[in-house]
Amino acid sequence: MPKDYSKDLINYRLERAAECLRDARDDLGADSLYSAANRIYYAVFQSMRAALARDGVDFSKHSGVIAYFRKQYIKTGLIAKEYSDLIRNAESIRSESDYSDFFTPEKEELEWLMKNAQEFWNAIKTIVAQSENGNTNE
Repeated sequence: MPKDYSKDLINYRLERAAECLRDARDDLGADSLYSAANRIYYAVFQSMRAALARDGVDFSKHSGVIAYFRKQYIKTGLIAKEYSDLIRNAESIRSESDYSDFFTPEKEELEWLMKNAQEFWNAIKTIVAQSENGNTNE
């Protein structure tokens, strides 16, 4: 993947994640919990995909994105290990919200996810900026 295309793709995915975070914040404020769960998960997912664009890789399935991210970013220490819980919880709650009858996400848990999703986005943005400046810490 050409380097300038990679930078454009990273920025595009980070902006999509930021938009999901804004939407989730609005949804939480309006007590639209199902929508908030969905937007939080996609903020995390698009943030991970921005990191993958940094590496010049992508996957057609969410599970591939998550597995690669865990292996290359969490297990190597580039991203704090605690974010593995965020990824797992955001994915689980989004899936339950979208596909399970009689499931209602808890607002307090979504607020925790929202806070951590914002921190996760910031961490990805920092890693991307460091790699653009030649400091990859790898």
